[in-house]
Amino acid sequence: MNTEIPERPEKIIVHVHPDLEDLVPGFLAHRREDLGTLRAALERGDYAAIRRLAHTMKGVGGGYGFAPFSSIGLQLQQAAEKRDAAGIERGLAALADYLERVEVVFDPAPQD
Repeated sequence: MNTEIPERPEKIIVHVHPDLEDLVPGFLAHRREDLGTLRAALERGDYAAIRRLAHTMKGVGGGYGFAPFSSIGLQLQQAAEKRDAAGIERGLAALADYLERVEVVFDPAPQD
């Protein structure tokens, strides 16, 4: 019987053009702040604030090469529109996991 604790999931590598190197740390810091803001809004039951912030997140993710932010934003926005606290919790867990695991590689070559 294997009783070892499984290793953490692997990092999520995101290739970003070096022209964005100065912007990406701030972008990711803002997403971490968003996570806290979204959690606080859920605690208050402020679904309108969650919807607005999730809508913004949905729009900005792809512009920096972080498509998962867009899909998580959509998930959170739809859950907020339904006042689905469990759905929002799942979205917040996905956001926290992504932020924990994402690793940026600045690479001028386009990635397909």
